[in-house]
Amino acid sequence: MQEFSVTAPAPDAGAAPDAGAAPDAGAAARDWDGATYDRVADQMTRWGGSVLARLPLRGDETVLDAGCGSGRVTAQLLERLPGGRVIALDGSPSMIATARARLAPHGDRVSYVVADLGAPLPLAPASVDAVLSTATFHWVRDHDALFAGLAAVLRPGGRLVAQCGGEGNIASVRRAIADLGWTWEGPWTFASPVDTAVRLARAGFTAIETWLNAEPTPLEAGAPLREYLATVVLGAHTERLPDEERAAFVDAVAAALPEPAIDYVRLNILATRA
Repeated sequence: MQEFSVTAPAPDAGAAPDAGAAPDAGAAARDWDGATYDRVADQMTRWGGSVLARLPLRGDETVLDAGCGSGRVTAQLLERLPGGRVIALDGSPSMIATARARLAPHGDRVSYVVADLGAPLPLAPASVDAVLSTATFHWVRDHDALFAGLAAVLRPGGRLVAQCGGEGNIASVRRAIADLGWTWEGPWTFASPVDTAVRLARAGFTAIETWLNAEPTPLEAGAPLREYLATVVLGAHTERLPDEERAAFVDAVAAALPEPAIDYVRLNILATRA
């Protein structure tokens, strides 16, 4: 088995825990390569369109896109808000820069915020009519803090419609990582529907529906699979490695997968702010 020289990031207020350490609710998100993510995120965009279809809108609301990424789903959301506006929020400055470029034609109907969804949000209380989120919440360690923050900015009666990685997500990738000797469980929270419903109710939501669905996603073997893994799945792991070992680590994970596919399991969330 190939060995890798795992190192912890330089300590700061947002650093992830050492490899092998227990999950840390305070770990902050890494930055992303927004342009590369935008190129490989067709699957997330497809899921996002389906999730957006669950959000009832008149067309004049203010909607928070919580984890806007490169703005592909945000653009679809804006099409449904001809008289409304969107707050595009993401923890990654690179993602926000990519989204800003994509959404520039929408002018001041979009505002951009770089913020951590695991901390109180820099928005006024009860200032948004709805919250949409796709492929984001599993990157937030503390889901109690996540839902409390969203409840604080959502007006009474406002809807939360979201989807993220759930219990059992990317199991084959996680096994491959563990087989390479990693004891760190990763930056993710893959919650169950039951636990999520309890947390939502505790945060002040009602009319809660949560469920899982499997979304196995085949990818082209070779370079496309490796690029996808490096960009979407393994970034928090590779940044713990010396530059010269990162490609070999991604290659090793790709080779250990039973097939060139990601076994996604999605956690779906519908809820209303009390």
